[in-house]
Order: sequence, then structure tokens, then C-alpha cells
Amino acid sequence: MRLRSVPLGVVVTLSLLVIVIALTATARSFAALQPSAVPAWLQAHVGDSDGQISAVVLERARALYLKKVAQGAVRNPCYFAMDATRPGDLGNGVLGRRYYVVCEASQSFRAIASGHGSGKNLKGTADFSNGRRCSKNFGNAMDSELTAGGAYVTREAKTSFKGFYSTGAKQDAAFLRTFIQFDGEGEAANARQRVIGGHAAQVLRATCMRKSPNSSYADHDGLVPFGKLVEYAGGRSNGCTSWSPADARQIIAMVKDNPTTLYIYPESRDIAAVAQAAKGHSPSGETPYWNASCLKEIGAPKFWPRKTLEPVIAQYKKDHPAPPVQPLPMCKAP
Repeated sequence: MRLRSVPLGVVVTLSLLVIVIALTATARSFAALQPSAVPAWLQAHVGDSDGQISAVVLERARALYLKKVAQGAVRNPCYFAMDATRPGDLGNGVLGRRYYVVCEASQSFRAIASGHGSGKNLKGTADFSNGRRCSKNFGNAMDSELTAGGAYVTREAKTSFKGFYSTGAKQDAAFLRTFIQFDGEGEAANARQRVIGGHAAQVLRATCMRKSPNSSYADHDGLVPFGKLVEYAGGRSNGCTSWSPADARQIIAMVKDNPTTLYIYPESRDIAAVAQAAKGHSPSGETPYWNASCLKEIGAPKFWPRKTLEPVIAQYKKDHPAPPVQPLPMCKAP
């Protein structure tokens, strides 16, 4: 078989073309792995004022969302973030907006109120309680009722019957509260064990039991709990994210059977950095982000790791056993 020679210039040209194509493909692959720049419409919502989202919170929330989308773990067009360093109560009945719903596909941004973990005061042992306005203490210990920052993914929705309450005009209504379970990562990996998730900031203060044998919610004795429905949108939670009933309905509808990501700031590394900076020991010389008004109020934040706090809580429970649960009395006839 006779071979034909190829001019050297053609060979060089073809070689360069192959290299260019390879480099272009590599560049495209690399670019696809990189988080895209914050779009201008969303950048307009970045800031430290109420209703805005601080830069570091958005940066981490977007990175988490893009990572989970790339992994195929979530397909929801929206994602969530929370800044637990901001005040939950601004006074005069105004709540701080520190929970964010970001839908980049539709260019939608919402900032709403959300509760933070109340913590506990184990008198004479350890005080890791939080006030209504600002959160000073954070942690991931079981039964601590503290907020733990980090990466979460929303999971299944569970709706539970809590009891009946009066709606006026001698009418009663069943209180059904939906709870969205969160799965966490890293320090928040025990979110499921801690029963951490999101729900409406409502609770039924059951006061008595009522005979209602025909109710589908009745127990084996034909009784149902009855009480007062209390909303605490401006209060604290047991470590969950809690929203007003109206906001909760919208959020639950968004994530039911369609999980998405939630990033909660701060993590323990942020808390440690801010605490060191408050003592004048910041290695970089720069103070990490924290809401200024809350930082002034709390002095310095603290993270309570589960490995040290859980034994303290367990010992306290052993030393201070809870009294036996008393059955609710029967409701008086109306």
C-alpha cells in the first residue's frame, strides 16, 4: 500500500487544533464545577440591614445548594439560609427577618422571621440559655434546645394531631402541625436524632381531656386533648427553625416531596473566631462577621459541643429527676 506524505504545516495546524479543542473542553468542564457569580438582582439584596442577607451567609448557602444540585441530591429551584446572629425581636412587635428563601430561576428573594434555640439554664450547673432577641449560645448536644449552624437538607414532612382548640362561636378545630425533618452534615449530623427541623411557631397548651368517642383522633378511652392555641413567632424554639403560620404554609408547600438545602450561620468555627476577636486575639486582625447589635448585646458567643455538654445534661437529669407526668383532668361541661 502506498503512503502519502502530509505537509508539515498541516500537521502543526491539526496538532494546534486538537490542543485548542482539548483546552476548551477542559476549561468548560472546570467552569461547570465552579459556583457562578452572584447575579446582579440577588447582589442587590446583600447587606447587613434587616431584610438583607449578609455576604458570607449567601456565599455559603449558594455553595451548598450548587453542590447538592451538582450531586443530584436536590432539584428544587429554591434554597434556604438563616442568619442566627441577627436579632429575632426588634422591639415594638417587629420581628427580625433572618430566614431567607432564594429562588434564582424566578429571581425571587424573601426574608422572613424565624425563631432560634432557647437553650437551657441548668441552675447551679451550666447556663446555656438564650434571650428572645439575640442568641449567645449555640450547640449540637441532645436535649440542649440549642441552634446548631451548618449544612442541612430538608426531608420528609410529618403532620401530627396535637389536640382541639376553640375558634370562637362555640366551634372547635383540630390543630394539626406539619414538621419538616432536616438532615444535617458535620456538626449538625445528629439533626434527625435531635428531631431538628422546621415548623409553624404554634403550640397547643392542652389543659384538659374531652369525651369525643366518635372523633377519629380519640384515644382508646374515647378522649381527645383540648387547650389553647398559642403562637410564638417572636419567641424561641427548641433548636428548630420556626416560622409564622402563614410563612410555614408556603415553605412547607415548597419542600414537600421536593427537598432543598438550608444553610444556618454561624458554625462553631465562626463562633470561635468571633470569640477570639472579642478578646483581641484574632489571628488575621479582622473580626469575622456577626450582627453588630447582637454582638454588642451578648459580648461574645459560645459553642457547646455535644461531647462535653451531653454528659452534663445527663448528669443533671439524674440529679434532678422530673416528676411523674400527671394525666390531664377532664374538661368541665360548657
